[in-house]
Amino acid sequence: MGEAVRTEDLINSVVQTFSLKEKDPSQQAPLVLAYLGDNIYELVNRTEAVLSHDLTVQKLHRLCSSRANAASQAAYARFLEPRFTEEEHAVFLRGRNATVYTKAKNAGILEYHLATGLEAVIGYLALSGSYGRITELLRLAWTEM
Repeated sequence: MGEAVRTEDLINSVVQTFSLKEKDPSQQAPLVLAYLGDNIYELVNRTEAVLSHDLTVQKLHRLCSSRANAASQAAYARFLEPRFTEEEHAVFLRGRNATVYTKAKNAGILEYHLATGLEAVIGYLALSGSYGRITELLRLAWTEM
């Protein structure tokens, strides 16, 4: 089996393999940041679940789903907001206040906006290469709440 690949190595490999030009995260629309952040959140969520628990796929799915829904993410956003840096908080507000064209199936619009704000922060941090900060924030949310 090949050598272990860290998330930042994976992202860097994608950038290099596809000859992509890196973009300034502060110039990205908040919903674009949230789009990326949602996927990074899911990657971290599933990776943590698989490596931390000896569960069946069905139980892994339940665990991950319990952390990856608008209501849970809104609660995490409320918990993390006072811990955001000034820059992260500005991105959070941009994401939270963005005009969205969809809504979550099982959550209210306020929860959906808070979750979008959190995802925007994660997307921003990913484009900034701050993967350690992403995992630090999610670890706090998942273990301290």
